[in-house]
Amino acid sequence: MCKRGGRVIAPKTEIKGSVRDYVYQRIKQQIVNLELEPGRKVFEKEMAERLQVSKTPVREAFQRLAQEELLGVIPQSGTMIMKIDLSLVEEGRFVRENIEKAVVKEACRSFDSEQLFQVETNIALQLLCLEKGSYQRLFELDEAFHSLLFEGCHKIHTWNLIRQMNTHFDRLRVLRLAANPEWEVVVSQHKAVFDCIAKRDEEGAEEKMSTHLKLVNFEKEELKTAYPGYFQ
Repeated sequence: MCKRGGRVIAPKTEIKGSVRDYVYQRIKQQIVNLELEPGRKVFEKEMAERLQVSKTPVREAFQRLAQEELLGVIPQSGTMIMKIDLSLVEEGRFVRENIEKAVVKEACRSFDSEQLFQVETNIALQLLCLEKGSYQRLFELDEAFHSLLFEGCHKIHTWNLIRQMNTHFDRLRVLRLAANPEWEVVVSQHKAVFDCIAKRDEEGAEEKMSTHLKLVNFEKEELKTAYPGYFQ
């Protein structure tokens, strides 16, 4: 930090890659992580100052995020973070369940010892998160767990496509982790999927993955009651 004219100036953020992609990813990450709460107004100038960039990449990011139904222009109100749409949550969950059941089945057939070790290491880190009580880091490891399955089956492009349509589902998952400290259920389900893959149990792996991705269904109405301002 340094001072200029009595004001505290934050150090310039080092940006790797294009400014356009950096701004888009940073704002999207803040929306998914609920740092930018559903229903909150956002302004190009304020966001540009926060990210230490010009307004042009922020404007472009807002346009992309509007196409993904994460931002909305409300007449006479301005640009707002869209509230969580449970119909989009269910659509995203449905797609993930059916594709990931196929992916874990393939993983049972094809994963070698190195790929199994990578997934097992990820679960070990999730267990460490339980000790430390970090739900944001657990969410990141949750994402990495699923990504490793797709990557190991050479389906990373499919994973990236799924990610594009799962932002409403992801926000609900983050909210669930933040609101419900019983994270052991999530980690135990990941371990159950891994155990089936390690044993080459295709039917078991499909069943465990389906159960895992249905977990949010049991709590979404409770979350909607607890956080009514976050939902459409």
